[in-house]
Amino acid sequence: MKEQFETYTLPNGVRLVHSRNRSEVAHFGLLAHTGTRDEAEEEHGLAHFMEHMFFKGTPKKSAYQIICRLEDVGGEVNAYTTKEETALYASFLKGDMRKAIELIQDIFLNSTFSPKERKKEAEVIFSEIQNYEDTPSELIFDHAEELLFPNHPIGRNILGTEESLKRFQNGLVENFRQDNYSTDEIVLCSVGNISFKKMTAFADRFFGDIPSKSRTRQRNRPESELGKKLVMKRNTFQKHCIISGEAYSYKDENRIALHLLNNILGGAGMNSRLNMALRERRGYTYSAESHYITYTDSGALNIYFSCDKERFEQSMSITHKEMGKLRETLIPEKRLQDARRQLLGQIAISSDNGEHLMLSIGKSFLVFNQVDTLKEIERKLEAISAQKLREVAREILEPARLNTLIYE
Repeated sequence: MKEQFETYTLPNGVRLVHSRNRSEVAHFGLLAHTGTRDEAEEEHGLAHFMEHMFFKGTPKKSAYQIICRLEDVGGEVNAYTTKEETALYASFLKGDMRKAIELIQDIFLNSTFSPKERKKEAEVIFSEIQNYEDTPSELIFDHAEELLFPNHPIGRNILGTEESLKRFQNGLVENFRQDNYSTDEIVLCSVGNISFKKMTAFADRFFGDIPSKSRTRQRNRPESELGKKLVMKRNTFQKHCIISGEAYSYKDENRIALHLLNNILGGAGMNSRLNMALRERRGYTYSAESHYITYTDSGALNIYFSCDKERFEQSMSITHKEMGKLRETLIPEKRLQDARRQLLGQIAISSDNGEHLMLSIGKSFLVFNQVDTLKEIERKLEAISAQKLREVAREILEPARLNTLIYE
């Protein structure tokens, strides 16, 4: 079926992007360009706390009624918070689209944030923090960004702390809500067998009356600190390591080349260079991967592996050797073409999942105000040469620009 993304902007600035398919299952989401980097120091963890509180009651619905609204008809509603976004979204039978939109509109605009629910949810999040602290393979990524972007909210973890959670019983919640959710930074995204005309009518009905509002808090670009090494005692069975550095923002023209380079080095494929060198050939590790994260005005590349302590130095040496190859040699054209096709195929398969497609087009429309088709993505990948990949590797993987964080 031909890819088609239709878009619409409400008079108040709220945007809609819709993709029609032939499935009996539909998906709807609301993405706001507000995340933990928008928090002041005393608000640490507040964006994530807000995400939880959206589900804790409105004048029309109790927390239990919010849970059951879609669950009772086999659907589900969920949410997430990142450093720069908050998302509320749902999956359901296509006949329940109106019900899903009404639910997300109600919890986003009308949540009451009652003191009783705030106190209870703070305890839930504190339990989430404790669980996170017990997972070194996840926790180390937060510590790596804290090392990379110290003294900036983008370097702080998303969950907050036990101390910061105690502050959310006063006017902080209301002030944060007032200052950070602007209509021109909200995108409604949907995928389903529903006409675009009907979707625009839903958008106008449920979101058209929101008063127009622009962002009042401005984002400051994070300053990175590079070339650092930190060893943290965590009493883990294995050693965990992240090699990280500042990378391109999502506005940088080199970001697509870095996405491809990252996929070659340690992406999702089992044939990534790190996975082949550390796991498949030598059996040193279960996990060897790399991740490229883009932000409005910066980015981060994180290269991660864990292994037995007696294999650590060898694993570290091999990892740096693989990075060095990308800096020093050109990838043969046949292998580069395979890498382009691999990344394109991964994107296509991921987009075949309706929920993922809904969130993906929503994020693209939120930050770029457009959505690339698979053909357009293919064209951009084909334009990336071996010389461009080496140029990017020499900049981003330069040893002097990388931090090393080790858990032992």
